[in-house]
Amino acid sequence: MALRTIRTDDDPILRKKSRPVENFDERLFELLDDMKDTLIKAEGLGLAAVQVGVLRRVVIINMDGKFVELINPEIVKQEGEQKEAEGCLSLPRRAGVTKRPYSVRIHAFDRFGKKHAYNGTELMARCFCHEIDHLDGILYSDRLAPGETLYPTEG
Repeated sequence: MALRTIRTDDDPILRKKSRPVENFDERLFELLDDMKDTLIKAEGLGLAAVQVGVLRRVVIINMDGKFVELINPEIVKQEGEQKEAEGCLSLPRRAGVTKRPYSVRIHAFDRFGKKHAYNGTELMARCFCHEIDHLDGILYSDRLAPGETLYPTEG
């Protein structure tokens, strides 16, 4: 396992659409393990493979020390609305208030190719949406609520 470099700011790869994972193999396992180590080191909530320079539909989320691996995730249902501050490891030292669904249901595969359904509300819904957006080349700064702008943060 190794730490990978998180792509930031204007790196053009962040605007590219990721391709679906077709092979659930050792290369995928290594990517997921490296992403987990990178996410822990960066003290983040979520990381998409594109953020470490890999254009595959792979996401890892850390919610209170529990890691969720999502391969080829897709949102199948969304309800409600929330406006909350959001940040990103790829846009360091900035945040902004986004408009996201209050709850979402997603389908995704695990590292072994087994399909699962996940439900998320509030913060988890934001994380799911944020990371899936990365897979489509969309940054949270594209989802700012009307009248909102990015603002500086500490760290």
